[in-house]
Amino acid sequence: MLGINAVMFAVEFVTGWLAQSTGLIADSLDMFADAAVYGVALYAVGRSSKVQLNAAQLAGWLQLILAFGVISEVIRRYLFGNESVSTLMLIMGAIALVANVICLSLIHQQKESGAHMKASWIFSANDVIANAGVILAGLLVTWTGSRYPDLVIGFIIGLVVLNGARRIYS
Repeated sequence: MLGINAVMFAVEFVTGWLAQSTGLIADSLDMFADAAVYGVALYAVGRSSKVQLNAAQLAGWLQLILAFGVISEVIRRYLFGNESVSTLMLIMGAIALVANVICLSLIHQQKESGAHMKASWIFSANDVIANAGVILAGLLVTWTGSRYPDLVIGFIIGLVVLNGARRIYS
């Protein structure tokens, strides 16, 4: 999962930049946070409950930082404009969806194995939701010719990530 998310971060970030897509950039940054969290979770495996809890708390902080970064990028692009390329959004959104469904299936049986694994499960579930949103936004950008669906999905991804952080702490 760490490898999948690290590679997808790089590919999706570059594609998001080229596509001028807030949704793809937001999702790529979420992939980066996931890769970092999976690295922390790997460190916590087999360690004490306190270490696992600390790993989950670190994951929550990463989610919070990411959420606020994504929301500020949406605001920046709203104020200064962008021209989202829907074809790239659709293709990359579909590829990222496949990658995240694979990750979700890999971690499904381990999601109750500690706070750090619960955090990993939450991140993967958030990614699947975000990918579906990017695909929907790509379709709406194509259909309407407007950049606003991309900005809306970027904002929603920020809120989903924020909710993921809340769930980690609950």
